[in-house]
Amino acid sequence: MAVSSAFAGTKLETLLLSNSAASSSSSRPSSSQIGIFCKPTRTRRTLIQRGWGSFNPAIRSEVASDVFVQSTDKIDPNAASSPSSSSLSALQQLKTSAADRYTKERSSIVVIGLSVHTTPVEMREKLAIPEAEWPRAIGELCSLNHIEEAAVLSTCNRMEIYVVALSQHRGVKEVTEWMSKTSGIPVSALCQHRFLLYNKEATQHIFEVSAGLDSLVLGEGQILAQVKQVVKIGQGVVGFGRNISGLFKHAITVGKRVRTETNIAAGAVSVSSAAVELALMKLPGSTHSIARMLVIGAGKMGKLVIKHLVAKGCTQMVVVNRTEERVAAIREELKDVEIIYKPLTEMLNCAAEADVVFTSTASETPLFLKEHVMDLPPVGSGVGGLRLFIDISVPRNVGSCVMDLETARVYNVDDLKEVVAANKEDRLRKAMEAQAIIAEESKQFEAWRDSLETVPTIKKLRAYAERIRVAELEKCLSKMGDDITKKTRRAVDDLSRGIVNKILHGPMQHLRCDGSDSRTLSETLENMHALNRMFSLETEISVLEQKIRAKVGQSQK
Repeated sequence: MAVSSAFAGTKLETLLLSNSAASSSSSRPSSSQIGIFCKPTRTRRTLIQRGWGSFNPAIRSEVASDVFVQSTDKIDPNAASSPSSSSLSALQQLKTSAADRYTKERSSIVVIGLSVHTTPVEMREKLAIPEAEWPRAIGELCSLNHIEEAAVLSTCNRMEIYVVALSQHRGVKEVTEWMSKTSGIPVSALCQHRFLLYNKEATQHIFEVSAGLDSLVLGEGQILAQVKQVVKIGQGVVGFGRNISGLFKHAITVGKRVRTETNIAAGAVSVSSAAVELALMKLPGSTHSIARMLVIGAGKMGKLVIKHLVAKGCTQMVVVNRTEERVAAIREELKDVEIIYKPLTEMLNCAAEADVVFTSTASETPLFLKEHVMDLPPVGSGVGGLRLFIDISVPRNVGSCVMDLETARVYNVDDLKEVVAANKEDRLRKAMEAQAIIAEESKQFEAWRDSLETVPTIKKLRAYAERIRVAELEKCLSKMGDDITKKTRRAVDDLSRGIVNKILHGPMQHLRCDGSDSRTLSETLENMHALNRMFSLETEISVLEQKIRAKVGQSQK
């Protein structure tokens, strides 16, 4: 069970090891008053205005509670010379005076993020962590006093740190300071642009990210692959624990389900993707696989057109550009595609051999006029008999006079806007459907996480029964004498195990649930607390004590 404690770390060490250091002060009362005050911190995720704005609700953050612990146990003045006895004394005080409060708090899932919606690219560049460095980053984050688990999602559009924190506000403070140290960006600047989300809202956020609802292009698929990469790299890394691993694996499931059930990724929502989609719509049947493609201009828009053509299955095309440098860079990036470079001087010859012509240059005068196109050889009937010009340039690269020809069809940016607008509206409808799926999956994940509460009790109960079994078995075997055979000894041992397993079967069944049924989960947690009381398992106290000792040990190294 994940247990939260405001005592972990340096503050804890001070509490455990130094609470008697000031006992020499004459003004100190006979009873110790150990107080830790934390000023309430209020953080709020800024409502981000996106292209699909009002559909995504503003996300609330939580307020860190004041922490106050008071103990009236008297301190032995002779204890100052013994740090270990002081530690045990403080731990005992913690058990008796604060255990109820802190052990009932569960560790929090927290996301500290800076994304394209809130942060300029200059800052995101400094924060970016290459995939090869993610394991190192996880290790460093988990070495912080209040961080148990961690994951890094670093892409061109976002830098998000996911952690399981023993204390929300202290965990956020430590992670922010770590980000400042690794990036060189002042903490104040990070705080200005970051967003903070806790528990259910953190869960909903990563589910929305994986589904493509937080992307610049609604429903885009690349982010799902990046979330999968987090899990792939995190496997086997100490610190990529059960909670964070479960969160990201569930996010992958959500991303797949949203895309399958809503088909949100269908339909172009950018000019370049709309240009490709429109061209394929105008070609008859499945002839796009044999249509000859020509792209004029290898700038940003031209490169996107090439990428979208490749995504649609095109494996060969001609690219006309002033210089070969940009084309060579694209060819290097898309190694499985045959990209033939031609200089601008051969543009008309290339157009004569093309069925579909995409233009995206910065030329201020038209590249194609009526007299140029009318002399081009006709296009084969197999691809519709019409040469398609898809002009996404402003100013236009294809003169309006070309539309007078019966052998050609010209489409410009205004024609594409209708396609984009229709697809955006469709995606918004699908995004609403996706939110319903995310809400359902979020409840399932939270229920699964709640069900983990019983795991320490199951282990403690088994250990408790095993101790009794072994002790009673030894008594039995000693009474049977030294001359018993190995077969008899094994039979008695098997008998004792069978009896214990059958007795434990009922309680274990009532401690296990998959988290899908809230009623069953509530009953399971009630059973857990009942067993803790009946068998004096003290699961919560023991786990807390282990965590405290581990954190103190880390801070002393």
